[in-house]
Amino acid sequence: MTSLNSADPQQVPNKMSGVLRRVYVIGVGMTKFSKPGTSPDYPDMAVEAVSKALKDAKVRYTDVQQACVGYVYGDSTCGQRALYGVGMTGIPIYNVNNNCSTGSTALHLAKQLVEGRQSECVLALGFEKMERGSLGAAFPNKTNPLEKHVEVMANTADISSAPIAAQFFANAGAEHMKKYGTTVEHFAKVALKNHNHGVNNPNSQFQVKRTLEEVLNSPAVHHPLTKFQCCPTSDGAAAAIVVSEDFVKTHKLEDTAVEILAMEMTTDFPSTFEEKSAIKLIGYDMTKAATERALAKSGQKIDDVNVVELHDCFSANELVTYEALGLCPEGKAGELIDKGDNTYGGKYVVNPSGGLISKGHPLGATGLAQCAELCWQLRGEAGPRQVPGAKLALQHNLGLGGAAVVSLYKLGFPRAFSTSSAKMTLPDDNGFKCAPIFKMLGAVLEQDGANLVKKVNGIYGFKVNGGPDGKEATWIVDVKNGNGSVEFEGKATPDVTLQLSDVDLLDLMTGKLNAQKAFFQGKLKIKAASSACGTGGLLWTGNRVEALNLCVEHFS
Repeated sequence: MTSLNSADPQQVPNKMSGVLRRVYVIGVGMTKFSKPGTSPDYPDMAVEAVSKALKDAKVRYTDVQQACVGYVYGDSTCGQRALYGVGMTGIPIYNVNNNCSTGSTALHLAKQLVEGRQSECVLALGFEKMERGSLGAAFPNKTNPLEKHVEVMANTADISSAPIAAQFFANAGAEHMKKYGTTVEHFAKVALKNHNHGVNNPNSQFQVKRTLEEVLNSPAVHHPLTKFQCCPTSDGAAAAIVVSEDFVKTHKLEDTAVEILAMEMTTDFPSTFEEKSAIKLIGYDMTKAATERALAKSGQKIDDVNVVELHDCFSANELVTYEALGLCPEGKAGELIDKGDNTYGGKYVVNPSGGLISKGHPLGATGLAQCAELCWQLRGEAGPRQVPGAKLALQHNLGLGGAAVVSLYKLGFPRAFSTSSAKMTLPDDNGFKCAPIFKMLGAVLEQDGANLVKKVNGIYGFKVNGGPDGKEATWIVDVKNGNGSVEFEGKATPDVTLQLSDVDLLDLMTGKLNAQKAFFQGKLKIKAASSACGTGGLLWTGNRVEALNLCVEHFS
């Protein structure tokens, strides 16, 4: 008999039915996360998220055999009420509450139902309709589940008037500073990264580009955290369709299926309370153990991960979690941040969605929104925030009280996906490395073209040399007319033409090459076709580098 600690998750014995099955996510959907009080009620948000997930999966609600529905602030059986608007098929619906890890807990249960042969197709849904302001206890006349956590914090640090959740994570940050020399700037850089990533996410609650000074100088919450380093309360919903391999093949869905390689949940260990450590108190050991188990069961290495969606409820938690996940050695998170190994062009891209700090944190929806982002990244469907070459994705979702869920994802059938993607590529792209960039730009325009046309109001030509066998090609990106368009060897006259090599264009649009540096090195040539460059009304004044930077800001 195979050991329960086997590195192959498919060979773990199951007393009921032999071996566990492979599990796939075939469809995801979410609402835009928004400020409490500005969104519709939870049943409407749930219908939107589930409808998007079903459409993405190319299946019907009648294909769903069971549903796991997560929320924190709601009455019993909200899950049933949320799904009545989608359909009333009599399926089992399980209501899930696991604090901030609720969404991924619902997903974890859905995965278990499929891998344990209880169902072929299961819906995981998470939503939250929240009150404005900081979180508080919903049942003050009962024992608070964080009572033991607060007792430890009271014995190791002074409790202030700041929100309790902020104090937990701020104290962990202060402990890290004391032990390893981390600075306030390191925490601020984490938040800055996430704010700026969120600019490219249409589902993000905040889409505001910030500066380091703005983050550092925002109102103090609890040292070392400021307001812009804390996630907001949010309304929103997200969903995923989870299925078996048989279901994927029967319905011919190999071209979009994302495999859940491993998903591990842990709860608090004695060290949470016994070691009198603020870092341990916020779930460091839970995260570390879940990560080690997920890597062992999947046979993957942390160094092979490309993209991470991480529970950044506060910037301090993201920094500490880098070490718990093994993205860097203990005490070296500051160095990872300074090297840029947590963003585009670095070793990992962490929270390309903008994370909780920018995207928002509707508790029940967060874990499923993370899953959605990673599925889009692995499929190459993340538009301007796409992580180049993303093949292995890691998800981390944390709830105090406590639970940590760590998951690993990859494309389930890469060859089928590659064939499908080839069919979707713009015609006659002839194998140029930069071709997927233009495919992504087309997807962005399809999603939000009308708004981008209003903001950009320009036509750009990209004359690319150094392609396969030395070929040259031109793409026309029209962000001036209608809903915009991307055309290979288009005929429209561009306002600005950018000329550079295939490789340099790919590097430029993925942030690896600086536009100004490329211009002065002669790698990039820019030509204006008229006296005005239509990027938000910017007049063509001869400053071609400035014009290019605007182009890249809009599209990269």
